[in-house]
Amino acid sequence: MKVRTLKLREAHKPASNGSPSFCSVLWDQQAHHLVTASSSDSAISIHDSLLPSQAPKILRHHRDGVTALAISPNSTCLASGSVDHSVKLYKFPSGEFETNITRFTLPIRALAFNKSGTMLAAAGDDEGIKLINTIDGSIARVLKGHKGSVIGLAFDPNGEYLASVDSMGTVIYWELQLGTTLHMLRGVAPNTGTDCSVMNVLSWSPDGEMLAVPGLRNDVVMYDRDTAEKLFSLRGDHLQPVCFLSWSPNGKYMATSSLDRQVLIWDVEKKQDIDRQKFDESICSMAWKPIGNALGVIDAMGKYGIWESVIPSSMKSPTEGISNSQSKNSNGLVFFEEEEKEEEPGPSGSLSDVGEDSFGESPPSRKRLRKQSVTEEFWEDDDAFEEISLPSKLKAQKTAATKHKEGPDKVKECVRNVTSLERPKMQDAFQPGSTPAQPGKRRFLCYNMVGSITTIEHEGYSHIEVDFHDTGRGPRVPSMTDHFGFTMASLNENGSVFANPCKGEKSLSTLMYRPFCTWANNSEWSMRFEGEEVKAVALGTGWVAAITSLHFLRIFTEGGLQRHVLSLDGPVVTASGFRDQLAIVSHASDCLPSNDQVLEYRVFNISNSTQLLKGRLPLSPGSHLTWLGFSEEGLLSFYDSKGVLRVFTSQFGGSWVPLFSSNKAKKSDENHWVVGLNAGNFFCITCKKPDLFPQVMPKPILSILDFSFPLASSDLGADTLENEFMLNSMRLSQILEQMEEMTRAGLDASSLDDDAYSIETAQDKCILRLIASCCNSDKLVRATELVKLLSFANSVRGAIKLVTALKLPNLAERFNTILEERLLKEKGEKDATVTVNAKTDKYTARDVLGSKASPAPIIPSASPHLSAPPLVKKAKLQDAAAPDKDNGVKVDAEDVNKSGEVNNDKLVEAKKAGKDAAEAKSKTHRPFNPFSKTKDDHEKGKSVAGAENQPLQRPSNPFLKSKIK
Repeated sequence: MKVRTLKLREAHKPASNGSPSFCSVLWDQQAHHLVTASSSDSAISIHDSLLPSQAPKILRHHRDGVTALAISPNSTCLASGSVDHSVKLYKFPSGEFETNITRFTLPIRALAFNKSGTMLAAAGDDEGIKLINTIDGSIARVLKGHKGSVIGLAFDPNGEYLASVDSMGTVIYWELQLGTTLHMLRGVAPNTGTDCSVMNVLSWSPDGEMLAVPGLRNDVVMYDRDTAEKLFSLRGDHLQPVCFLSWSPNGKYMATSSLDRQVLIWDVEKKQDIDRQKFDESICSMAWKPIGNALGVIDAMGKYGIWESVIPSSMKSPTEGISNSQSKNSNGLVFFEEEEKEEEPGPSGSLSDVGEDSFGESPPSRKRLRKQSVTEEFWEDDDAFEEISLPSKLKAQKTAATKHKEGPDKVKECVRNVTSLERPKMQDAFQPGSTPAQPGKRRFLCYNMVGSITTIEHEGYSHIEVDFHDTGRGPRVPSMTDHFGFTMASLNENGSVFANPCKGEKSLSTLMYRPFCTWANNSEWSMRFEGEEVKAVALGTGWVAAITSLHFLRIFTEGGLQRHVLSLDGPVVTASGFRDQLAIVSHASDCLPSNDQVLEYRVFNISNSTQLLKGRLPLSPGSHLTWLGFSEEGLLSFYDSKGVLRVFTSQFGGSWVPLFSSNKAKKSDENHWVVGLNAGNFFCITCKKPDLFPQVMPKPILSILDFSFPLASSDLGADTLENEFMLNSMRLSQILEQMEEMTRAGLDASSLDDDAYSIETAQDKCILRLIASCCNSDKLVRATELVKLLSFANSVRGAIKLVTALKLPNLAERFNTILEERLLKEKGEKDATVTVNAKTDKYTARDVLGSKASPAPIIPSASPHLSAPPLVKKAKLQDAAAPDKDNGVKVDAEDVNKSGEVNNDKLVEAKKAGKDAAEAKSKTHRPFNPFSKTKDDHEKGKSVAGAENQPLQRPSNPFLKSKIK
């Protein structure tokens, strides 16, 4: 085989004494950048692969050489470890420094992100492995078991295991959920000793079925994922131990480098090398290009290069078939389908027992037996059987077919049994943010956006702990010994409430409240209910709620005063509190034949003793409720077992809006366990199937997801913009509703006015981008509909410039007509408002102009019948059309006259009245307007779309003036 040569370029200076260093190289996911580092250089270089002649971006934050690099799967975060004992995070590709996420007492040697990017593993000469939550920087767990420096880490692509190797050649499989050692393979890799320029590495195959480790015979050994058994080895022409290996993106090929300064390319399936390259120095690190047919390499002297066309064109590309393999592994049912195909009965219609009539075939491997046992446990588990939720008729037919040999009477009995088992069952009561009891394990009684309450059972008592996510937000709460056996709890900033089911001969249920801060001693209190069981609890501002098995809603004050007792319409399912609001979900009737739960929600205002909302809860078909709560802004929300998050809004008279669907956001082997939400994000804990809830230990990793409407696939191809458009519209309507409520209550709503203005500006920018997409897709009618939704006249002018630049004169003319009609309409409404206000105060514009003898300002008299009108969209649209001091109404009049369609006598009179009113306003004193924006805010809104400059002002409100005065 012909040996190829590749020229390398210097990326990092070698050590001052000329000794070799350990250097690293990696690609980002889009193959736009190549990142390099060296243990003899404290700098990290980010090279632009599209412009190789351009100087790289240099990151200098370490005080000593960089020994490890890792990049998150979505290529937004870069991690680096150094001889200076620190691990740092950067934004990528900008290279902006974010944080020192952890420190060790000795140099770092290895880093690795998990597949979701939520966890970073770091290790080095300390012999311990730290698992770090990348969201909050907390240490989830420290794994200890190695006796030498840990120099290689690799997360299993399926998220179950972490593999590590040390300088003494020991490989350990770690079980991530429990943090225990699953397998330990001693001395299977070369002993690197104290030579820091050589690192043992190990790597999982892309499908996660094999672990590749450098062997003791200048080869690479493949170990089974589950049993750690040796499967086969790749042994060729390497003359010295393998020091680095790298799988191709599709797992068909592997690149290995050795101390003999050769790089070999292997066809893994055929177990033979297909190409090789000789270098002047040993290659420390390699990385396959995620897109294309290339391999990035760097040697021990800090020189790097890109090996193009690694795989011959006559063979399968190293990136071919990636999507197919991923889709196969993403479906959890493929595993069972493969098993069924392997065990299909022969012509005789039956399967032979293991060990009988095997005709010399080898017995099943341990991996095979493990999968078979998992399959049997799955089908024997009642919960798993119920989750499949086949229709009753199909289940009855399947059962009858398997029992055919037992006779018709037995078949009828089986059908009756299956029918009775499939009768829909009403959902049991549960507490939001709680997890089921597990013998010998700590579990969550409550987990929300404030903190968590955990408990673990001992003989005769339980141990309860309260923790806050933000330690500065709440006081430190001492742990509690629980002799009542509490099974439910609720938590907020002021205190916690606990309850237990009925116990003892008298069947007593206990409710207990513990405040965190109080001026009085012995402020903790408890209540007992005989023959009545607490099913759900909730907390708010100054109140505690308990819903019982007798369908009673019991309201207590924070001090323990029994305030209200109400009867509910049906059995409670769950409850949640937020400030003055209490939300309760209960059964409205039995389940429907389609297995749908019929649930009803009610929202009470405890301080006012009123009911705010009541209605049917819109669950997904065939689902049940899994979480209920309020957003940080106070919006009622719930999450069902089908993975749909819905939020209640005032739109269309009060409707539930689906803001998130896990079907699009999660992978097939993941479940989302809800924690809470705010105005822009959804907070949850991602659990690997079959787990439906998190464990207390290790500390759960919080995932932050963006809201996403379940939109249809649009022909526009701008799903992200359409989602942003709908979110802005919903948020704007919520803010306007709050402003109306504050105005009706006589409160100052100017703070929300700034928020509304910001969202309007962002919405206009989004609409302009949508208009550009419509024009590019030749959807001109849709573009016309969008331009009518712009808030500011300047934005409309920007849209006119946009379509003019795109050479669409007909659309530009239509946009111009829409602008003229809008300005005319706003002008007419403004004049009508001035006239009505003048008549109400027994003054007209002419009286004001003619009153030369009365220089004092005319102040409208207050009227008890008039209140501030609600702030509607029309009021906002007047901002862009408001006349400035120089041009007055003339600018608008000139624009309107261009249309030639609205020039009549009435319009002339309206314009004249408008000019008179404007002059009157300039001579009169303007009272304070809480809706008016500051000068700085006006400056922000002068150029929303980069069009002609006109100051944006909110119109004065005569009704509001009279009320304030």
